[in-house]
Amino acid sequence: MKNLLSFILLLCCTQVWGQLQTCPTNINFSDGNFTHWFGYTGVFEKKTVRQQLATINYDSISYFPLGTLYAMTIPEYRMSSNGIEVLTSNSNDYFGNFETIPTINGYSYNYSMKIGSTTVNTGGSDGGLFRGLGYTINVPAGPVTDPYVITYAYAMVLENASHTSYEMPMFTATLTTSTGTKECANAMYFLPTKQSGSGFVIDQQLALQKGFELSGKPSPNDLSATNPNDNLYRVWTKGWTEVIVDLAAWRGQQVTLTFEADNCVPSGHFAYAYVALKSICAGLEISGNTKACTNGNLTYTIPELTGATYQWTIPNGWQTVKDSFNTITVIPDANAGTIVARATNSCADLKANINVTITPPTIPGTIKGDTTVCFGLNPNQSFPVILIGNRGKVLNWISSNDNGNYWNNINDTSTVLNVKNISSSTIYKAIIQNGAACRIDSTNTAKITLNYKPVAGTISPDSIQVCLDQSMANALTLNSSSGKIYNWQSSMDLINWTTISASTTDTVQGINNVQGKTYFRAIVTNLGCPSDTSNRVNIGVYNVHFPKATIFPKDTTICFGTIAQLTALIQTGTNYQWLNPSSIYNGGSGIVSGTPFLIQARTAPSKKTDYIIRISNAGCPNYLYDTIHINVSSPLSINAGRDTTVLIDQPLQLKAFPSDGRQATYLWTPSTGLSSTIIDNPIATLDGSLDFIKYTVAIIDSLGCSATDNLLVTLNRNGPEIFMPTGFTPNADGKNDLLKPTVKGITQQFYFSVYNRWGQQVFFTNEIGRGWDGTWNGTMQPSGAYVFVTEGADYLGHKISRKGTAVLIR
Repeated sequence: MKNLLSFILLLCCTQVWGQLQTCPTNINFSDGNFTHWFGYTGVFEKKTVRQQLATINYDSISYFPLGTLYAMTIPEYRMSSNGIEVLTSNSNDYFGNFETIPTINGYSYNYSMKIGSTTVNTGGSDGGLFRGLGYTINVPAGPVTDPYVITYAYAMVLENASHTSYEMPMFTATLTTSTGTKECANAMYFLPTKQSGSGFVIDQQLALQKGFELSGKPSPNDLSATNPNDNLYRVWTKGWTEVIVDLAAWRGQQVTLTFEADNCVPSGHFAYAYVALKSICAGLEISGNTKACTNGNLTYTIPELTGATYQWTIPNGWQTVKDSFNTITVIPDANAGTIVARATNSCADLKANINVTITPPTIPGTIKGDTTVCFGLNPNQSFPVILIGNRGKVLNWISSNDNGNYWNNINDTSTVLNVKNISSSTIYKAIIQNGAACRIDSTNTAKITLNYKPVAGTISPDSIQVCLDQSMANALTLNSSSGKIYNWQSSMDLINWTTISASTTDTVQGINNVQGKTYFRAIVTNLGCPSDTSNRVNIGVYNVHFPKATIFPKDTTICFGTIAQLTALIQTGTNYQWLNPSSIYNGGSGIVSGTPFLIQARTAPSKKTDYIIRISNAGCPNYLYDTIHINVSSPLSINAGRDTTVLIDQPLQLKAFPSDGRQATYLWTPSTGLSSTIIDNPIATLDGSLDFIKYTVAIIDSLGCSATDNLLVTLNRNGPEIFMPTGFTPNADGKNDLLKPTVKGITQQFYFSVYNRWGQQVFFTNEIGRGWDGTWNGTMQPSGAYVFVTEGADYLGHKISRKGTAVLIR
């Protein structure tokens, strides 16, 4: 019954070319044994290419151990372990992890056989093991144009032996007729190798192309004793592949189909394979969905035909994505059609077709139902999430309470999901599919937000006394509240409440221009929940006006060392007080003699300072405080450079150095001989009309802060010169302590050296104005004569040199 159901399901999704025909009895091992099959096991001649040494045969008409009748296992040659066995229950292969009984393209094979094992020899000197199982088929009479097919599927596990390809472990399928074996139906499956030096290695790239994969499980055969470079990870696997053999050419004759698994020659590496056969012999079948969707790829497959060429025909308007021999992947358009497959080799010409209908693509549609729920309020109420505009059925709904990181399945296929018992904020969406051929899609999300009942909390302080017209910023504070919206209200009679500030999230509230006793409260709400009301606080009012004053300027910046003006105009008040009076001049007596009352105090802070004035009005217990912020800029100074001497018409580069890098303007006076008077680095060129000139540079920043400095320039009418003193007294009394040249008109290439009487250089400098202090390497030098050499050039490059002696006197 199970086979019949599988066959009916297969016909729903495939079409065949030809009439249904009966398969040979137990061709698919459905009896759970080898009845009608013959078998054999044996060993190869050691170190000889595929030469059989010894064989044990098992016929198909005797009971075991002579034949296979009702046998479920056949042992390895001269061993007790299984060499061939029928599999009636499914599992996964140890090395390849594929199923040992396959389901391929929707067809369940239900039974299979395993040929071979991981055993590599008999323990003696014999060569590699081989084992095989075959079936002699009486092909029904009929026209040779009517296909009669045997479809088998195989999967393999082969241990890499690194031999020539023909000596490698392998699996073979052979068709034998009265005239011999038929190459058009024969197949040999083995790992491809290539020569490397004097030996052979597996051609991994070609092996992968042929569908092999390297197993992650090691070989059970450790060969490291004879091969130190042995790698245990050398087992390759190939999953299930379907193959078809057409026997129509031998109608009315007997043929034999044999499957064999061979270890390597001579020995040492194993091979085993799984074989499953269909119970359908009618002809070629196309596996694939008979319903297509316009927005999805579809794949159609026929079994392999040994050595065949394949031809696919698809409906007009369809697009081929991939045409790979016995498999084709297409994208259909909106029109239905027929797919035709043809497989041809030297002894078969097979055709099949499949009619495909078209389904429009899935449209997920839109869901609506965003809402907010109050926790614990109406727990039995349901909240609908509604799907509209979809094409396709609801497969199920899914929900997430962590914003989509993890989804939970909801077993509901209706278009309206009624949500109850919300325990946390949750998003929902529906999974839609317009038939099995179309893609599964999902909708947008709808969110049901869970809020909690608000808590209004408590306002503090619970009582405040204010004066007429008094305003107090942030006077009231709402504590321990929970909720998203605060609505402050006031009332003078506890009956009529007026909104002060609507839709605010601020937990503090100010008091403005209260004219009589007033009450305040806060209303706190959470969306979806009823609001909550805080306690009431009262504001008492003294019937006296709150002090009022105008301060100007409120903030100001002054230059360092200058005076700031503090001005306050009191409109309402009787008294005032400066809270830091020690630094204020003309601060006043503190008594307001009449209003308006003007205060004009002065201060000269050396750094940033805040001056606070407190004003009171008799009868009102509350004070008005105000603050004047005085910022003080850093001290500003300017350096015009050192006094100097120049020649007539000698260009002199002036440079002013400010105390910091602030933006400022410059002014040099007088302008005599200057290239500019408003830059920091003008050039001065003086004629002989003056003996000397004093330049003054002023700097003024953006605040108006200023500073000045002077520079004396003396004119040398006699040309450039270097003058040296005859001696010096370095006794640190501040008089004649240094031996240094006096230069006039020297501007470049200057140096000054001093030598002791042994010719050692005790001092050197190329900086004008620097001199020798009478020490060498930190040690005071003795009194006596020292030789000096000095040289320099004027602005035109003319050199002046002087040498001589000077006396050090201590």
